[in-house]
Amino acid sequence: MTDNFTRHRPETAADGDYTRELFDAGVPDSMHGLLKSHGVGALVVKTGIIFSEISAERTVGTMPVDGNTQVTGLLHGGAHMVLAETLGSFAAVAHAGEGRHALGIEIGATHHRGVRSGTVTGTASAIHLGRTLAVHEVVVTDDDGRRLSTARITNLLRDDK
Repeated sequence: MTDNFTRHRPETAADGDYTRELFDAGVPDSMHGLLKSHGVGALVVKTGIIFSEISAERTVGTMPVDGNTQVTGLLHGGAHMVLAETLGSFAAVAHAGEGRHALGIEIGATHHRGVRSGTVTGTASAIHLGRTLAVHEVVVTDDDGRRLSTARITNLLRDDK
């Protein structure tokens, strides 16, 4: 079993430059300006989330099941939520743009089936993109495309101060 909790941030992170972390997580170059001073976050690194697409309308990422399971060997329900909140929040940040940030204010999910191995894929799709709120539905699927969970996340969009 993989121990996701022994991973370390790259050397450059000590200088406050997370460019390597962003690259390793699959964050597109267009988002590096927004994220290079704080990276993707320790939990994203620990859970092994890798982005394949980031935009306000659609954000997609994967996460290994290995290292993110609960005691019976199933992907932990909280790991579903971590993936969903990560994807929805990054989509909201993409919508908010430079000089603004997103704050998660509500998330809920329904778990449809379990998975014990492989990689899960989450796809966040915009439901509402406003000036002050962004709402996304996140569908998590297994390697065979079967729906594992459905989540909805609401982010409050604020100006940086």
